[in-house]
Amino acid sequence: MTEKIRVFIVDDHAILRTGLKQILNESDDVCVIGEADCGSKALQSLSQLTSDVVLLDISLPDRNGLEVLKLIKRDQPKTAVLMLSMHREDQYAIRSLKAGASGYLSKQSADSELLNAVRVVACGKKYVSPEVAQALANQIGEPEDKPRHETLSDREFETLRLIASGLTVGDIAEKLCLSVKTVSMYRARLLEKMQLRHNAELTHYAIRNNLID
Repeated sequence: MTEKIRVFIVDDHAILRTGLKQILNESDDVCVIGEADCGSKALQSLSQLTSDVVLLDISLPDRNGLEVLKLIKRDQPKTAVLMLSMHREDQYAIRSLKAGASGYLSKQSADSELLNAVRVVACGKKYVSPEVAQALANQIGEPEDKPRHETLSDREFETLRLIASGLTVGDIAEKLCLSVKTVSMYRARLLEKMQLRHNAELTHYAIRNNLID
């Protein structure tokens, strides 16, 4: 009998975790071996479990999912990580793949694509949707035309999106569990890199480039 694919789920919404478990456990070749509602609990549990695939949400309450991804790949390089997010694929998919993810799946597509995506990444392959494949193709051979926001670090990019969504530096510091000084530093760096002067220009850029939902 073929061994089942062992999946660990990381998402802060209990209802979503329940739905994902239901989809996965109804399959004969997949089983859910654990779950966590934040990055720190996930890392602690994964250090004691052997998982084939981790379903990892990007927006976690204690730390950014991309940071958790990098830590999982550092400690368990053979574990496939499938990023699961409510954000549009062109916002975080390429960043996730570059950081070591095996694939990226939007939550809106989870019902129809989840099982296939899990099976693909469990085999050591990459799972990308047609939208992500097109975004990757658009980047080939066009280094000079790369959008300015793609030069930002993951933290700088996240700060950009949050500022453009209307949050203050204090709000962002609280949300990301960082100091106001640190968030201000990220803001200063991203403004310099993108050659923008203030939050209004930053917000206009984010809207024009569809960086906020």
